[in-house]
Amino acid sequence: MEKELEKRIEELAARCENHSLVTSTGFLTIAEQAEVSAWARRQADVKLHLDGGHTACERKCAFFLPYYLEAAGFDPSEYIHAIEATAYFGQPGHRDYMGAALGLGVRREWVGDFWVQEDTAYIFCLPSVEKLLLEELTQVGRCTVKTAPVALADVPAPERKVRKMTFTVKSLRLDAVAGNMFSLSRTAAAELIRAGAVTLNYVQCLHVDAPISQGDVISIHGRGKGAVTAIGGQSRKDRTFLEAEIYL
Repeated sequence: MEKELEKRIEELAARCENHSLVTSTGFLTIAEQAEVSAWARRQADVKLHLDGGHTACERKCAFFLPYYLEAAGFDPSEYIHAIEATAYFGQPGHRDYMGAALGLGVRREWVGDFWVQEDTAYIFCLPSVEKLLLEELTQVGRCTVKTAPVALADVPAPERKVRKMTFTVKSLRLDAVAGNMFSLSRTAAAELIRAGAVTLNYVQCLHVDAPISQGDVISIHGRGKGAVTAIGGQSRKDRTFLEAEIYL
């Protein structure tokens, strides 16, 4: 974990414990979330909750919860807001919206996911930058946009296009699973892993025998990204059934 991030979460966890209040980071990448989660598991009495404003969000804030609050009772709407942006005479893409927002001086950790659905985009953000985005985000690419606040509960889940697949592996290790997911031989997958071209849960993994679990996201540079959605029983030949989705 980067020293700056580690120092920040140590301070937030201590403030949460000392003052019995919710503390939080800005929006973290999935790799950063994994690092923070690993750190929290090593601590005593640290209650960590990751939330991006919607269950489908990839970027999430790390919340440290006081003793009296459980994750099930946590309401993110006080700490995360959402904006609906409607474009006129065009359909700007994800990069267009993010570029326009960052062009206003908004730092990347102050905004979370950008969900673009045809001519409408939903932007998750910290309350501190909501007013700026509502007032200043008027042009995205060549399109004029109109913005309005929207309740987190009213943000529609994005439709992710995937290709589903089922296969079996002799063992639940990265080279075997990645090879099947991306139509590679186990040897070819292992070479890519050792070359640093493979990430496991958004973190570079150089270990061909890294164990794979349900929900793990695997990416190979230049070949795509997908997730293991289910791990089933054993075949007659003692191979494990897996289900996966390749993101299109």
